[in-house]
Amino acid sequence: MGSIAKVIEVIAESEESFDDAVHAALEEASKTVDDIKSIWVENMTAVVEDGEISHYRVNARVTFLVKAK
Repeated sequence: MGSIAKVIEVIAESEESFDDAVHAALEEASKTVDDIKSIWVENMTAVVEDGEISHYRVNARVTFLVKAK
């Protein structure tokens, strides 16, 4: 039997950078999902306050293997 993968979408935010937001997405997903194989950043946005970026946000798709019962 071959492997089966599942994809979930997560949204994460950081005050530091887009890279940090991606790491936050992976860290949070890892708390409830095992065997993560990849993360694909679908969208990046930033919140601007007083002419400066205050928050970096990413929408990411996390792919993990589904274990057979």
